[in-house]
Amino acid sequence: MTKLPAWIDILLIPMINLIIALFISALVVLYIGENPIDAMSLMIKGAIGNSYGWGYTLYYATNFIFTGLAVSIAFHARIFNIGGEGQAMLGGLGVALVCLMVPWPHWIISLPVAVIGGALFGAAWAAIPAYLQAKRGSHIVITTIMFNFIASALLVYLLVNVLKVPGSMAPETARFPEGARLPTGHDMLGWLGIKFSKSPPVNISLLVAILSCFAIWFLIWKTKLGYEIRAFGHSESAAKYAGISPVKIIMVTVLISGALAGLMGINSVMGESERLVLDSVQGAGFIGIAVALMGRSHPFGVFLAAILFGILYQGGAELAMWTSIPRELIVVIQALVILLTGALDNMIRMPIERLYFKMVRAGA
Repeated sequence: MTKLPAWIDILLIPMINLIIALFISALVVLYIGENPIDAMSLMIKGAIGNSYGWGYTLYYATNFIFTGLAVSIAFHARIFNIGGEGQAMLGGLGVALVCLMVPWPHWIISLPVAVIGGALFGAAWAAIPAYLQAKRGSHIVITTIMFNFIASALLVYLLVNVLKVPGSMAPETARFPEGARLPTGHDMLGWLGIKFSKSPPVNISLLVAILSCFAIWFLIWKTKLGYEIRAFGHSESAAKYAGISPVKIIMVTVLISGALAGLMGINSVMGESERLVLDSVQGAGFIGIAVALMGRSHPFGVFLAAILFGILYQGGAELAMWTSIPRELIVVIQALVILLTGALDNMIRMPIERLYFKMVRAGA
């Protein structure tokens, strides 16, 4: 046996990385002059201690699931798509245009069309960097970073000069019609007779994100295309020898990645704001990188990591509100998680591998 079991690779090692990151963060909190235990208790209580906290935690997690899946599927082909931020912006534009296009009679009709709009716009924005990588050899990290800034500038121009409501000073579109407003967590749980806070913006797009996790799992491990993506990621030369086209794999993988990032607009634009506003992404494209790393690019791991980062995000807001700890501490924790699950991964992985295989041999 030369491979660690999934429960160690996807659950145990990331959990140890997280514990180390939280321990280092606790030292920072202690240096600030706050009690780390009280701070952790407040953060957890504010994130999952009541329906209000859960609502915001799951809202943030929904964004991170989409962007985490976008990064993870590219990772399987050893492609580093760092353009999730821009692709999510353009996906939000696609969602907004669909929602404003006609007076939708009901969300059951508008939601599937908005999913298509967000996915198409996100994929279209990823298509150019994908083509430059596949055909011209331009490094996709550089091109996708550049396209993030272009997407931001394009969105500002459109909201200020084209899509803004006439006579309004706010750079945002008109509110979506009633039939393009999604059921919230309060609405959905109300159908089951369960009480839930009305304020949090968590909505039915969480179910779309969960379905996306299952769809990506099926694609990667149960289809021919998924096998080709993984084969290309393990060895491009071997994949080419087997008849797998690098151009096809790069284009298809990055297009799917961009589509997943674009789906974030369902949650942030259609679900929360109910209109397109500036900075609706709020860094979720970059957080998706940490989510994919911590989740080991597995959809189930991405889901758990997204929940964790949702807790950190909402808990960080509570810390900033009730203590002298700045919300930027959450950025420190995210950076530590990225550092430990990325650059320093072997520091944890190698000792655990040695211990595990030693136990296996002893048991044999």
